[in-house]
Amino acid sequence: MGVRDELGTDVLLTGWGHSPFGKLADETLELLIVAVATEALENAGVEPGEVDEVYLGQFNAGMVPLAFPSSLVLQVSDALANTPATRVENACASGSAAFQQGVKALLAGTARTVLVVGAEKMTHATADVVGAALLGADYELAGTPSSTGFAGIFAEVARHYEKRHGPVGDTLGLIAAKNHRNGVRNPYAQLRKDLGVEFCQTVSDKNPVVAEPLRRTDCSPVSDGAAAVVLSTRPTAGAATDPVRLAGFGHANDFLPAARRDPLEFAGSVAAWQRAMTMAGIGLDDLDLAEVHDCFTIAELVLYEVMGLAPRGEGRRAIEEGWVQRDGRLPVNLSGGLKAKGHPVGATGVSQHVLAAMQLTGTAGEMQLPGARRAAVHNMGGLAVANYVSVLEAV
Repeated sequence: MGVRDELGTDVLLTGWGHSPFGKLADETLELLIVAVATEALENAGVEPGEVDEVYLGQFNAGMVPLAFPSSLVLQVSDALANTPATRVENACASGSAAFQQGVKALLAGTARTVLVVGAEKMTHATADVVGAALLGADYELAGTPSSTGFAGIFAEVARHYEKRHGPVGDTLGLIAAKNHRNGVRNPYAQLRKDLGVEFCQTVSDKNPVVAEPLRRTDCSPVSDGAAAVVLSTRPTAGAATDPVRLAGFGHANDFLPAARRDPLEFAGSVAAWQRAMTMAGIGLDDLDLAEVHDCFTIAELVLYEVMGLAPRGEGRRAIEEGWVQRDGRLPVNLSGGLKAKGHPVGATGVSQHVLAAMQLTGTAGEMQLPGARRAAVHNMGGLAVANYVSVLEAV
């Protein structure tokens, strides 16, 4: 089973690039895009003129004035002139949306080599501009003022969870501490400091409540950054590493109005997981690691249940019993996740694929999980509205 067997075409990740994430005051959107795209092409051993199509994942929503960035990728080289380039947007899942569009171009036979880039520039904008942009991804709050933004939306998820399954404050603190500890090993991460469990579980002047019960350590930061990957139907000569194979993928969108969704079900994420795992022909125990969309720690907790690590209402066992730690049954967010790595919206999904690919090729440096052969990537937009899952495997 797998993409190659089911759909008749091999989809390989043959090269990738990644910028630091954080407050990158000296970097423009254009510079970020050009840098990671150049790195990805060089690592793949692909000349710019060999690229058949370009997809750029970017959310923006007014955070930068330029709302038409697709051709910025062409700044890499004059040899990219007249290459089809398309911007893809699906809220915080824009990066994975671009990735899957690239995959589908290969499967359709209209391309043999695709360059996928995800990028976002956010930290220069004021808090109210960023907040309003992100709330544009919520059906009820789009265009309205909010003091808590998406933190308030996920805080509501946490309150629903507590109402059904009991207090989660200490559990969320454990998740935050794990991801901060993992982030120390990631040279691209925005927050590279092991904050410890006690700090993450405790409300303080340095860790205030953002939206009850979520503390600052429960929320991913505003970030700048970019990542890129080259997708090919065959291995490329001169590549810096072995390729990584796409074994399965899934995409599911849920209803946008909150009234049509159970806030704890994450039904679209469930569907995307099932589609990707079924296509890959594997079960959860066949995975060595997962990179999941922990925009807020409560999201990671619910995702433990979505992916089937624990029954509904028992997700806390995955973190409290060490299953998702680096040496556990299924290490989750070895990169530090969005929580510590950062969350430049359009870059996130591409970044997750790149860092998973690094693990599977033994090139993840201090992040490396020995012997990693298969990984899953989960990326979502809004409150589990746009949902994407990929299963990657070493070749």
